[in-house]
Amino acid sequence: MDLPADLAVLSGDGLYLWAPRGAAGSWGLANCLLITSGTDAALIDTPYDERMTRALIAAAAHVLPERAEVRTVVNTHANGDHCFGNVFFPGAEIISTDASLERHCREITPQQMQQLVHGGALGGPLGWYARDRFGAYDYTSVTVVPPTVTFSGSYHFQVGDTDVRLLEVGPAHTAGDLVAHLPQHGVVVAGDVIFAGDHPAHWEGPLAEVVRASEEILALDPQWVVPGHGEVIGQDGVRAYIGYLRDLEGEIKERYGRGLTAYEAAADILATGFHPHLGAPERVVMLTFIEYHHLGGTGEPLEMVELAGHAARWAYDQRHLPADA
Repeated sequence: MDLPADLAVLSGDGLYLWAPRGAAGSWGLANCLLITSGTDAALIDTPYDERMTRALIAAAAHVLPERAEVRTVVNTHANGDHCFGNVFFPGAEIISTDASLERHCREITPQQMQQLVHGGALGGPLGWYARDRFGAYDYTSVTVVPPTVTFSGSYHFQVGDTDVRLLEVGPAHTAGDLVAHLPQHGVVVAGDVIFAGDHPAHWEGPLAEVVRASEEILALDPQWVVPGHGEVIGQDGVRAYIGYLRDLEGEIKERYGRGLTAYEAAADILATGFHPHLGAPERVVMLTFIEYHHLGGTGEPLEMVELAGHAARWAYDQRHLPADA
């Protein structure tokens, strides 16, 4: 993975993007946005482990105004790659939604991730997948620090002269998603409601709700949208992403109507070459299981490890197939 030594200027007036990059289909490399104004600073999302967070802090030191420090952290949702770094900003106010705080009890903890990835007890496709996709991360020094301020609906605060407007858009990617709108800059930070460059991973759904949340982002009329993962996009990129979601929803519903199982449906969709330019195709398996769950209308939300297990099974079976198979 590439941990940037410097932040990219997103706006010449105090917005800086920390954008780690890796191979197509990487997990855990979330975008983080630093907002500075006067002697005040805020950070939207924090990285996945200590090494990544220390790299962000070092990069931020190059652009933070004198005497400025990060006093406010916003978590767009409760997935660890957007909030595990909270612990390395002691004393900061941490803002998220009420539903995101509730979601923390269902999230995989750093200790569980360390055991799953490095403990050696997990075998089969899921063990292989965990080590292959998450082996670069070390969670031993991470302690979960939940939000200290939560809200439902909307929440506004100032970073110096910069207005930050938080809008609850979940359930979509997770139950507690929010997006951050910076109207003075024409920027929306979308969290994992939007992915760019890879197939998305969503834990809550259904896809129609992710479409709704994406349309709420468009309604803010941004010039730039920072996705949870991938390159910054404009409104046309959001519209293309909505098109992807609607395509996938239609493909899944058609196979559900034919009586295929969720795994059969996902494998069949991928066999047709569904959006082959995107990385992490195994995430289509997860999305299909979630959509089937909602179409069936029964039971509690599916657990993250269960969904990851279905995706790992498909990815494991593809390891030695020709690229054009």
